[in-house]
Amino acid sequence: MKRFDYVLLDVFTMKAFGGNQLAVFPDARGLSSEQMQSIGNELNLAETTFVLPPEDPANEFKVRIFTSQREMPMAGHPTIGTAFTLAARGMVEPTGPETVVRFEEKVGLIPVKIKWENGKAVFCQMQQNLPEFGPVVSDKKQVAGILSLPFEALDESLPVEVVSCGVPYLIVPLKNLADIEKIQVRPELMLRLQPSIQDASIYVFTQHAVTDQAHLHSRMFWLENGVFSEDAATGSASGPLGCYAARYRLFGEKPRLEVTNEQGFEINRPGCIRIEIEQDREKITAVKVGGQARFMGGGYFDIE
Repeated sequence: MKRFDYVLLDVFTMKAFGGNQLAVFPDARGLSSEQMQSIGNELNLAETTFVLPPEDPANEFKVRIFTSQREMPMAGHPTIGTAFTLAARGMVEPTGPETVVRFEEKVGLIPVKIKWENGKAVFCQMQQNLPEFGPVVSDKKQVAGILSLPFEALDESLPVEVVSCGVPYLIVPLKNLADIEKIQVRPELMLRLQPSIQDASIYVFTQHAVTDQAHLHSRMFWLENGVFSEDAATGSASGPLGCYAARYRLFGEKPRLEVTNEQGFEINRPGCIRIEIEQDREKITAVKVGGQARFMGGGYFDIE
């Protein structure tokens, strides 16, 4: 029998019971892939991460990420929360005001920048893969039907398009906040669309926010086993959303776009995600997503 400790965090928030829930196993050596998946199912959180030694000694850690049903190639709040946990455990130490650690994830290498104050991690920022755009959904009425919204709720001046920085999302622009709050997803309609959009999850946004600090307000829905669930704060979707905003100049032409994306308000888990997009002559050269986290508790599993 071996004991495996884990930490519970709320990520992309500094308030208890906000943002997105996460469990982190700082030392997962000895756990099989099947056991990791079983633990993810047992905890039944948005995601659970397992930290392992790197395969390449030039990197610091290997991080595996599981939902209750499957392993993820990459995910935002698990990457950020894992960095906070390793910093709090002393597994990453300050090398100055900022320290960069390299995580090996299923999608590839993910650098994470940790900002310190008085020896404590206060902000973590991950670098995501450069974006892949497309396909575009030409039948916007179909998308409106999936969301149980009138066609007029969608912003006709912008495309409904899949964008991926490691995980694909169908980016859906809405005109106002009132409509985004009314969404009722219809899984049977989404099933018809999925084959043409790379099985992407839906990321709906508007440029009207609840808080004065935010520039964007969003909701994320994913379909698993025929049932839709809503995510509280989605870092892996915020990178694509920032790339979409940069490509279609939602905030003008800037070599560096910095915006705040709020999410989770409709399910009483408000969160705040910082997005930074760097461009060179309209070509996106860097995608960065960051935020804060709050430690909530922890526990252990005894595994034979």
